[in-house]
Amino acid sequence: MGLGAIQLLRDRAAELTQDEPVPSPCISVCRMDAETGLCAGCYRTLEEIAAWGGMDDDARRALWQELVERTGRP
Repeated sequence: MGLGAIQLLRDRAAELTQDEPVPSPCISVCRMDAETGLCAGCYRTLEEIAAWGGMDDDARRALWQELVERTGRP
């Protein structure tokens, strides 16, 4: 998984606010890694991708935080 995608995900997560709708973490790099089961672009599982549309904003923010944690912190 690329460092560019990791930095983009972290940057976008840092821009989330409480008063705006939570955007999808998708960056249109939709390729599942067979080893990890995660999307190479947004680091979500297939289950998380499928569930996104039914999540409220609090659940979406929590998932964004989990995605940042998945990428590891420098």
